[in-house]
Amino acid sequence: MKEVRQIINMKDWITEVINNPKRIAIPILTHPGIEMVGKTINDAVTDGNIHAKAIIALNERYPAAASTVIMDLTVEAEAFGCLVCFSDDEVPTVSRCLVSNYEEVQKLAVPSLSAGRVPQYLLANKLAAEAITNKPTFGGCIGPYSLAGRLFEMTELMMAIYIDPDTVKLLLEKCTLFLIEYCRAIKVAGSNGVILAEPAAGLLSDDDCLQCSSIYVKQIVEACQDDNFSVILHNCGNTGQCTPAMLHTGAHGYHFGNVINMVEVLETTPSDVLVMGNLDPVGVLKMSTPEQIKQITKNLLEQTSKYKNFVLSSGCDVPPHTSLENVKAFYEALTEFNNK
Repeated sequence: MKEVRQIINMKDWITEVINNPKRIAIPILTHPGIEMVGKTINDAVTDGNIHAKAIIALNERYPAAASTVIMDLTVEAEAFGCLVCFSDDEVPTVSRCLVSNYEEVQKLAVPSLSAGRVPQYLLANKLAAEAITNKPTFGGCIGPYSLAGRLFEMTELMMAIYIDPDTVKLLLEKCTLFLIEYCRAIKVAGSNGVILAEPAAGLLSDDDCLQCSSIYVKQIVEACQDDNFSVILHNCGNTGQCTPAMLHTGAHGYHFGNVINMVEVLETTPSDVLVMGNLDPVGVLKMSTPEQIKQITKNLLEQTSKYKNFVLSSGCDVPPHTSLENVKAFYEALTEFNNK
């Protein structure tokens, strides 16, 4: 695949964000764009052209500081061979796991980048990067532990950490090999970074998160991240207990869910990396009124105002059928805070 990336020095961009007296916002927001272009979720997650049109439509309408692709945590599992269920109105789900013991993991092949819907997601990254040239575009990818949980079954995986660690280690190694190649392809397709979603690691202690997630995420970071490509590690399951393990990865940025206290995170996080979050995507951005959203958003901005590396975001992917009035209220709160 020919490299078409819009060259943005991401280290310089991050420094500019930190030094900017105005707050920026990068919500994980794609589903409203799908609805804006008159398509279904199934259309967008199976067709890279439609996916890209949704991203471009959002970019034209809202002032996000960067664009993001759909946070679809089934693409990589499907490439390995998992059966995925699709719907017009809901995000895809993995219907059953693939492996349950060491022998099955041994036989598990690391897929190529032509498997499943991977080519359509790479196409979406490419088209979005070609169309959006004045700001970064971020691809999306699942993390190694979360992927392993879809292949092995999450409860069984958590037990196997203690009773069958060799199986877990081998599975995580295979997941990581694939994810390195996928992230490299996202980079070549034109994206300026990737949001690496590792929510299942938030179920672990700090030490287990380090051993079963962060050391593998670090391999992805070391293989892919450079001055022009940033890894943003997302862990919406972390309540604060595994933030040190997250920082071990060396990512350029960290994205947190609504279950965590953002001020506590910012107090313990280096000031030269981005810290992003953490409005509740369902309880606030989808279910609240525009007036409530504006107030809650302003409250978060006030609470984090002294931390220059904070980036306003949703705590996770904003769900389907979120009102455009609610999205508008989110950005209005940001504008009013910056203009006060």
